[in-house]
Amino acid sequence: MSEEENFIYGTFPENFKWCTATSAFQIEGGTTEDGRGRSIWDTFCQISGNIIDNSTADISCDSYHRYMEDVSLLKNLGVKFYRFSISWSRVIPEPTKGVKVNEAGIRYYNNLINSLIAVGISPIVTLYHFDLPQDIQDEGGFLNEDLLVKCFKEYADVCFQNFGDRVKYWATFNEPRQICTLGYGLGLMAPAVHSPKTGIYQAAHSLLKAHATVWHLYNDNYRIHQNGKVFIVLCSEYVMAKDPGNDSDVEAADLAMQFKLGWFAHPIYINGDYPSAMKNKVLLLSQQEGLKNSRLPEFSEEDKKFLKGTSDIFGMNVYTARLAEYQQRDNPPLQPSLDLDEIVKLSVDPKWTDCGSIWLYIIPSCIRKILNWIKREYNSPEVLLTETGFMDKTGSLDDEHRVNSFKLYINEVLKAVTLDECNVIGFTAWSLLDNFEWNFGYSEKFGLVNVDFSDKNRTRKPKKSYHYYAEIIKNNGFLKPPK
Repeated sequence: MSEEENFIYGTFPENFKWCTATSAFQIEGGTTEDGRGRSIWDTFCQISGNIIDNSTADISCDSYHRYMEDVSLLKNLGVKFYRFSISWSRVIPEPTKGVKVNEAGIRYYNNLINSLIAVGISPIVTLYHFDLPQDIQDEGGFLNEDLLVKCFKEYADVCFQNFGDRVKYWATFNEPRQICTLGYGLGLMAPAVHSPKTGIYQAAHSLLKAHATVWHLYNDNYRIHQNGKVFIVLCSEYVMAKDPGNDSDVEAADLAMQFKLGWFAHPIYINGDYPSAMKNKVLLLSQQEGLKNSRLPEFSEEDKKFLKGTSDIFGMNVYTARLAEYQQRDNPPLQPSLDLDEIVKLSVDPKWTDCGSIWLYIIPSCIRKILNWIKREYNSPEVLLTETGFMDKTGSLDDEHRVNSFKLYINEVLKAVTLDECNVIGFTAWSLLDNFEWNFGYSEKFGLVNVDFSDKNRTRKPKKSYHYYAEIIKNNGFLKPPK
C-alpha cells in the first residue's frame, strides 16, 4: 500500500512546534560588510569549479539587509518557531586572535531575534552551520582539536551572553556527519580536505568534544538563569535492507545506520563512546592496512563521562533513504574511500522518485522509519525534526510536487506520533527561502518562498507550498474533508 493510500487524518499534540529554517551563509549575503570575517565557504566559492553554477553567496537572499521581509513571511506562514544560524565570522571575525567581538554582528542578530519575538516567533539558533571562520581553518580547523574546542567555547559564550535571555533553543552543530565526511573526508565541501581514513575521524572527535564543552558551559553557567535547551542536529538517510528477508542485508543496513547516525548519537545518548560495531569494523580495516591501532580515535573514560547526556533534545534532519547490502569485492578500491563504502554497498530502488538531485529521492516512509529507529535505539528521546524538504530546479510558484512531498512526509510523522508513540515535539520545513545551496549554488531550490536572484531587490514570492504548509500549521495536522 502506498503512502497516498495509507494517508491518515488527525492532529498533532498541543504545543507541537511548527518551524521553518535557513542558515546564515545561505541567505544573509553581506559577506564583506560591517566587519564580518572570512569563512571557509567564502574561500571555497572563489575556486573555479567548486560551485556548480560558479555562483557565490556574496549577496544571496540579502537577508542581512532584508531580514524584516523574512520576519513578515514567517509571521504570515503561522510558524511559532524559526531555526536560523549565526555566522561565527560575523560575531568574532578572527577567533584565533582572541575574542574581539564585532558589535555590528551582535546588533544584527539582536535585531533579528527581537523582531521575531515581537511577532510571537521563538528563535531556534544554530551556532555552527558549515561556515567555519577561515583563520581557524588556517590553523587546522577541525583537525586542531584544542584550538577548535577553545574557540568554539569562546564563541558560544559570547552568544549565550548576548542572546541567551531570549533564545531558549540552541543547536551546537548542524549535521556533523556532513561536516566531517564531506569537509574532511571526501573533500567535496569546504574546507575541501581529502582524508577519508583519518581526517574524517579526527574532525568528528574534535566536533564531539567541542559540542560537549559548549553543553557543559551552558549547563554550568547559563541554564539556571536562561532556562534553555542545548542540543546537536544530526542527520542520516534511513538505511534499510535491500532484501528484508536476507539476514546479511539486514545486518548491513544496521551497520550503515551505526556509521551514519550512531557515530554521533551513540556517544551523546548512550555511553560516551562510538558504537561497538563501528569501532570493530574500523579496527579490522586498520589492521588489514598494517596498522597496529585503529584509525578511529579513542575517548578516555573522562571523555566518555563528559560526552554522555550532552543533548537536551534529539535534533534530526531527514530527507531520504538508501538500500544496503554487503560489498562483494575481491580487491580494495583503487582510490581511498570511506570505510563504510568499503564494507556496505548503498543503492536506491529504481521505483523511487528522484527530484532531479543526485542524492534526494522522495521516500516519505523514511521519516517514520527513522523516528522508530531512534525510539528503539536511544530510549525514546524527545525528537525535534530540524529539517526535511523537497528540491526542484525551477523555483516555480506552482510547486505541486513540494506540496505533495510535505503532505506525505508530515503524514508519516503524524503516524509515528499517533500510531507508534514516537516522542516527536516538532517539525521543520527546509527551507523558508530559495537560497545558496552549497556546492549546487542557485541551481537547486528548496524554498517555500521564491527569491528572484536576478532582481537587485531579491523579490520574495510565496509558493503554493508556503500556503499549504500554513494550512497544516493552522489545523495542527490534517482535518478530514467535509463530506
